[in-house]
Amino acid sequence: MPITPTFITEPARQIEVIRQTDVLVVGSGPGGLAAALAAARAGVEVTLVERFGCFGGNITVVGVEGFAWYRHEATVEANGIGWEFEERAKAMGAAVPESQSLSYELDSEGFKLVADRLVEEAGIHPMLHRQFVAPLMNGDAIIGIVVESKAGREAILARRVIDATGDADVATRAGAATFKTPVEQMQAASVMFHLAGVDKKKFMEGIRSDPQTYSSWSTGEWQIETSGKEDEMFSPFLAKPFAQAIKDGVIPKHLNTIAGTWGAMHDSGELTYMNLVHLAGCDGTDPDSMTIFEIEGRKQAMLAIEALRRYTPGCEGARLRNFGMSIGIRDTRKLDAVYNMTESDVRNEGRFEDTIGIYPEFIDGYGVLILPTTGRYMHVPYRSMLPKGVKNLLVAGRAIGGDRIAHAATRNMACCAVAGQGAGVAAAISVKDGSDFDRVDMPSVQRELERQGVRIY
Repeated sequence: MPITPTFITEPARQIEVIRQTDVLVVGSGPGGLAAALAAARAGVEVTLVERFGCFGGNITVVGVEGFAWYRHEATVEANGIGWEFEERAKAMGAAVPESQSLSYELDSEGFKLVADRLVEEAGIHPMLHRQFVAPLMNGDAIIGIVVESKAGREAILARRVIDATGDADVATRAGAATFKTPVEQMQAASVMFHLAGVDKKKFMEGIRSDPQTYSSWSTGEWQIETSGKEDEMFSPFLAKPFAQAIKDGVIPKHLNTIAGTWGAMHDSGELTYMNLVHLAGCDGTDPDSMTIFEIEGRKQAMLAIEALRRYTPGCEGARLRNFGMSIGIRDTRKLDAVYNMTESDVRNEGRFEDTIGIYPEFIDGYGVLILPTTGRYMHVPYRSMLPKGVKNLLVAGRAIGGDRIAHAATRNMACCAVAGQGAGVAAAISVKDGSDFDRVDMPSVQRELERQGVRIY
């Protein structure tokens, strides 16, 4: 019997260079989209590469509509492009008031149009449906990337590259120092879904008759650490229907992590941003793992819907409206940056001379929930996006450098936008001045960020 080889060798081939640009942003989630917009508005040529058919990442692809659900009366705003996402969505009819805060929930479908408009207005060159596959290197400097698509294998050259893949894909393959959370310690992945056919009057009456709080999150398999001030605040939390469904045999006993929050109850009968499915053990850098959990997540979502029909007032006629296009990943690789943010930084209002923006005291992950209700906030340092060992590269979004509790703050979409805008401006200044990223003039970066409406101190 012939032996199947472990590896094959690809023949050498020429790859067409299809574009050259000043700044290349890889990935268009909240971090990448903000980076591309910021760099373009700072006056350089920008190309934005995205593997899906829309911009917006977690907002549009996954269906995470709660962009700023941490916002309360005393919350200090970061401003900048993250705030603009919400304001533009409101103006374009793609946002509704959020259920547990003073923010607006972004419509995952409508935000595709918002993102399109922002990209077009900024003069960014859009490149959808292209998957990053390899960096192009000149020694220790990245000079572009290779992508693959229906058009085959192509090359894009750039003076500066921003990795906004969420998983530090570009940085890792370029040889930058990164680290990956062990799979058994990763925050759970989620399959988001939205419902139709809900009786709003009956549903809201049921919510008001049995209001849940953030202390309700500590139930079953979960124990949540708060600062205490969150405990009696209202939360759109659903757990009782699923506990009853397990008791009655509607949901198998081992699926005791089905629980979570809803986002908005629409007059149309749509109940959106159902964040109820939590999939421990899913590795967002392993396509086989993601395949298993995409399928498992949809199964669990349908069990959750059946439980809601049986045990939640107003949901008797509920039906699935849609799933997100892809599973939602919270935690994989992170940059081992020139400076890695710490738990102390995010808990104790970290301050940095190289700040590129602020973020309110919001921590959500690894069993910790702290909401910014007292005006406290931290700085986001530029050095947390600066890799070791690779030139011409910054990392923006949830893969910036930090320990696990720091990541529970910086992974959130609004903070990804803060980091992204800082990276985009730094890239533009670096191109204009001809300076390396590790020598970019921070006062110039900070002045341009302030000109773009960012609060940096």
